[in-house]
Amino acid sequence: MTQSATGQQCAPTAAPTQAEPGRALRRGTSAGATLALAAVAAVSSAGAAHADEAYTVRQGDTVSHIATRAGVTVQAIARANSLADASRIRVGQQLVIPSSATTSAPTAAAPAPAVAAGATHTVVAGDTVSALAKRHGTTVAAIVSANNLDSRALIRIGQTLSIPNSAAPAAASPTASTPTSASAPASTGTHTVVAGDTVSAIATRYGTTVAAIVSANNLDARALIRIGQTLTVPGQAASAPTTQLVGNTFAGRTYADTVVAAANANKATLLATGVPSKADMQAKVAATAREMGVDPALALAVAFQESGFNHTAVSPANAIGTMQVIPSSGEWAAQLVGRPINLLDPNDNVVAGVAILRSLVKNANDLPTAIAGYYQGASSVKRNGMFADTRRYVANIQTHMERFR
Repeated sequence: MTQSATGQQCAPTAAPTQAEPGRALRRGTSAGATLALAAVAAVSSAGAAHADEAYTVRQGDTVSHIATRAGVTVQAIARANSLADASRIRVGQQLVIPSSATTSAPTAAAPAPAVAAGATHTVVAGDTVSALAKRHGTTVAAIVSANNLDSRALIRIGQTLSIPNSAAPAAASPTASTPTSASAPASTGTHTVVAGDTVSAIATRYGTTVAAIVSANNLDARALIRIGQTLTVPGQAASAPTTQLVGNTFAGRTYADTVVAAANANKATLLATGVPSKADMQAKVAATAREMGVDPALALAVAFQESGFNHTAVSPANAIGTMQVIPSSGEWAAQLVGRPINLLDPNDNVVAGVAILRSLVKNANDLPTAIAGYYQGASSVKRNGMFADTRRYVANIQTHMERFR
């Protein structure tokens, strides 16, 4: 979160045991988003079959943008590299980029699209370069080149793009997570758990209940699931996609489809179940901070900056609730407090955020560094110092603290 009270989202540190510690929250709620995005520098020529390639992760890279530029999916890269959490890669890490030939090559029966000299497109919320390339029958590389985009292929709302060698736009095809309306309803189905999934979000997405999924998969009372686990989804409705409550872009940054889908499911769950008022959440933050030995003014300032005490806030990065905690950070918070954490639960969400703050304050040299760790990630602050937006965030938090004293 940048500087406004309802402003940008933060990024608390991740568990020290993870590959890239120091990234607890991801920026990008209704309030904001600042996840660094980057991608592979080279894209293979269209239609040419090629073997798997190696790529060395650079500062600012994310799997989603590496996938976009390489013409493959996040899931494909995650599988090829046995990534438990595709949102966490580290600088210098060697990734295998699987061949996209099998997914990019046209079928023999498909007629070649009519090639036009070119077209233009004005970017709207939700657009990505890869989606535009698919819709207009061109390639990511061609759009990047025609518009002098940088290696991250970032675009912004309102930007006019040249679409080279484009065919007439085709109707958008449904995403992998969106069943088509022609699908026959199924009495049961399966779902493979990805980073950010919760049982409640999966139930909402498939039109079933938490109790049904728990029963069908013999889950315990905590309804714990793990990344890569295949769940049976009983009573699954093959119906229209869930209403888009959370976009996939903010401030020119675009988030992976799987992350945005989880964010939408979590947002829908919070809206459907109802949450405490902002005043109640503010009181809950103060009480929890006192119980856990954290300065209430600090916890209140962070909650105010992150969500304005709005527990229905969910970002495109799937930062959840009042304290804006992403699921992997929730797992770390669970380790810190020694029990399971449900980030959708108002009490648990506040406990997670306060536990993270307590750990950061305990391990930082000073308070500004601890605050910076909640936003930028402790390991990133240690490695790179505070970024400009982090310094603004720290100043905002310290100003808000005076308000809550």
